[in-house]
Amino acid sequence: MQAIKKNRKLAAIVVAALGVVLAFGLAACGGSSASSSAASSASSASAASSAASEDNVIKVGASPTPHAVILNEAVAPLVEKAGYKLEVVEFTDYVLPNTATEDGEIDANYFQHIPYLNDFNAEQGTHLVNVAGVHIEPMSIYAGKTASLEELADGATVAVPNDTTNEARALLLLQTAGLIELNDPTDLAATPKDIKTNPKNLQFKEVEAATVPTILPDVDIAIINTNYAIGADLSKDLVLLTESADSPYVNVLVVKEGNEDSEKTKVLVEAITSQEVKDYISANFGDIVAV
Repeated sequence: MQAIKKNRKLAAIVVAALGVVLAFGLAACGGSSASSSAASSASSASAASSAASEDNVIKVGASPTPHAVILNEAVAPLVEKAGYKLEVVEFTDYVLPNTATEDGEIDANYFQHIPYLNDFNAEQGTHLVNVAGVHIEPMSIYAGKTASLEELADGATVAVPNDTTNEARALLLLQTAGLIELNDPTDLAATPKDIKTNPKNLQFKEVEAATVPTILPDVDIAIINTNYAIGADLSKDLVLLTESADSPYVNVLVVKEGNEDSEKTKVLVEAITSQEVKDYISANFGDIVAV
């Protein structure tokens, strides 16, 4: 009988002990669940914060000079006042900024004029639109091996950009200089094949626009886009002739069709067309860029 009592007492102790263990186990599980929930909430909050941060970034593709400089120095502060951060992505060619805008990798680009934009859309099947005109960069004829237009010898070599609109633009400038005559003086897609008369038998070296400044020492003269001339730090003393101030080739801000009225586009347009930006361009690039 005494043995039975001892056994009952032992059983009660075991049950009590199991109860304590079970309670601690449940508490531990409860703590783990709460911890997991907290971690999940923190992760979600971090993801939301990252997404919100990304939503406040406006990515713009641009040529290094003067476009990227204007964006970083004059446009970015105004964009920040509107609650956004401007991220400038620099490109050294005229193709990638457009394809990046079309693909949604960047929100906008700022490097080209309207004839080039129209030609690019037609050739590439892209859907890019102009949302603001910003400034004009006159194209100029630069002296290479020959110091003046009057000294050009028969058969002299001329470097020109090889993209459709800039090549035509270069040929129109040569026509203004009286060096050639085109079949159609207004043809914005002209190439050397469209030259009607060429008294000096000029030979044309067609290369990518960004490459023209690098081969200037190897040709007699070259027609160079202002942004690439600035980037190559070419002396103004080398300029032989510049487009007139009424050039139709205004540089524009471009977005993908459908994004014209987005909040980011509105903020960017308001900033880039502001008087503050115009004043900055005039003060820093006024001798080579018109607003």
